[in-house]
Amino acid sequence: MTHAERHIIETYSELFESLSSVSKLELLERLAKSIRKGRKSKEKDFFSSFGGFASEKPAEEIIKDIRESRKFRSKDLKI
Repeated sequence: MTHAERHIIETYSELFESLSSVSKLELLERLAKSIRKGRKSKEKDFFSSFGGFASEKPAEEIIKDIRESRKFRSKDLKI
């Protein structure tokens, strides 16, 4: 945890002191939901990335095209 994150948590915890128990429980539920939502979203993004590149070309032809499209330039580094 960074110093900034620790400061933010301390600041918010001071604000929460004045809330009722019911409000604190509601806040906890919403925080838990946001954590679960974030984790599922990352997993979904990861698994949806498979098969993201669709092409009718065979792999060898794609590799050949990539290699042919590379451009190199020679530059004299005067050291």
